[in-house]
Amino acid sequence: MTAHPPPAAAGRSPQLADRLDGLLFFPVTAYAPDGTVAPEAFRAHVRDGIEAGAAAVFACCGTGEFHALTPEEFAECVAAAVEEAAGRVPVIAGAGYGTALAVRFARLAEEAGADGLLAMPPYLVVAGQQGLLRHYRELAAATPLPVIVYQRDNAVFEPATVVALARTPGIVGLKDGLGDLDLLQRIICAVRTEAPDEEFLYFNGLPTAELTGPAYLGLGVHRYSSAVFAFAPEIALAFHRALATGDHDTVARLLDGFYRPLVELRNQGRGYAVSLVKAGVRLRGADVGEVRPPLSEPSPAHVERLAALIDHGLVLASAAPGA
Repeated sequence: MTAHPPPAAAGRSPQLADRLDGLLFFPVTAYAPDGTVAPEAFRAHVRDGIEAGAAAVFACCGTGEFHALTPEEFAECVAAAVEEAAGRVPVIAGAGYGTALAVRFARLAEEAGADGLLAMPPYLVVAGQQGLLRHYRELAAATPLPVIVYQRDNAVFEPATVVALARTPGIVGLKDGLGDLDLLQRIICAVRTEAPDEEFLYFNGLPTAELTGPAYLGLGVHRYSSAVFAFAPEIALAFHRALATGDHDTVARLLDGFYRPLVELRNQGRGYAVSLVKAGVRLRGADVGEVRPPLSEPSPAHVERLAALIDHGLVLASAAPGA
């Protein structure tokens, strides 16, 4: 296996925050017909995303089916993403399950050369605030990698807890996949007033985050994960550029003509936040295989609708200023 650079050379620095501005790419994990990981197809997918203009690669996270990977497969994929990135963009790896396994995945990511971690919610249990705080503090202490905590499902934080997370060495941000803007505003206010010296990052982590991009931007949250970038970077980049420059007409056209219909299609099936994205990647010509159980593939009718939506979205994106 190719040797990885030491931490300083791999881009693990206090400036990681500056390297996360732009579109955040969450690649799917590629599988061969027999269900095993297909490393060369995964490498090609990551490489295509970087060359299309991704600001960072979030490998083996939700869209990458973190839940379905063995530790060995996880380490192989993170290492492949790091090698393909070659320092051009940071690579953030998922970490999750209970504390002991989360720490193991974190250390595997460090060994593979990752630049940071996205801490997924703990497995199954609904824990209190002190238990969650202890979990993420132990994860952050396990490696020198910066940690972004993912709020969603059974990991929902009170503002005081996020203040404590922001004061924890190694925890650098919060990715919000809950969508409670009242709570998020209170969290932002609490961190700003009670931990003013901490540089703390916020991310819109809702599925198809572009749909809520304008609302999050109103809270000052401009960073977001783009599942669409995995299969239609042209559309994702056109929207990101329009949102950043205040091109409200283009934002509205893409929301009305592409993102709203996409979300409505996504809501037609359980697990479509992942399997529909993977179907989109295949529609654009990448041989990344199907999702692993317990997820299932979209119906043929839904894939046909997705193909039509992508075609329409590409037309809309091509008409945007700067395209």
